[in-house]
Amino acid sequence: MTRKFTGDRLLVATHNKGKLEEMAHLLSPFGVTIIGAGEMDLPEPEETEDTFVGNARIKAHAAAQATGLPALSDDSGITIDALNGAPGVYTADWAETDAGRDFMMAMTRAHTELEAQNAPHPRHAQFRCTLVLAWPDGHDEVFEGIAPGHLVWPLRGIDGFGYDPMFVPQGYDQTFGEMDRWEKNKISHRADAVAKFVAGCFDG
Repeated sequence: MTRKFTGDRLLVATHNKGKLEEMAHLLSPFGVTIIGAGEMDLPEPEETEDTFVGNARIKAHAAAQATGLPALSDDSGITIDALNGAPGVYTADWAETDAGRDFMMAMTRAHTELEAQNAPHPRHAQFRCTLVLAWPDGHDEVFEGIAPGHLVWPLRGIDGFGYDPMFVPQGYDQTFGEMDRWEKNKISHRADAVAKFVAGCFDG
């Protein structure tokens, strides 16, 4: 049985302001105070696993142990069917440069590799989000969310971040990059994972 969240403060183990705002918005009905890792001066632990759940566990348990608070972390990325699930956990790594992250470079790489394989259309892909809620006693709960869709080229839209301008979610004709932020957040992989987290740890 899923352990319920009974506290009034939840540490979200991220330094990403956008993720923090999204989590605070999604959890606002529950009267929980959201605290970011940056507010607690927590270092970002090295992500050494090769799965989303492995990396999310590293971050959640490190934050819970450091603060004594329940900690929620996520690891997320995009998996592309024709590339055997790449970039997957290396979604952000594909964008790394000496000058910071360049997602135009990452999206171009994905498109170039698909073209090199002459991958058929539609080029199916999924945004995936794994949430881990860890308690200071070492217990954790895992929730996985998914947003299925397909990739397009050329890129469309200037909103969102990461690979959003090349991803069209299933059932829609706009890319995540063309969607209003809050509209996207309703159908995103993170929203799916958070809905499962809320059903498991808050409802009932």
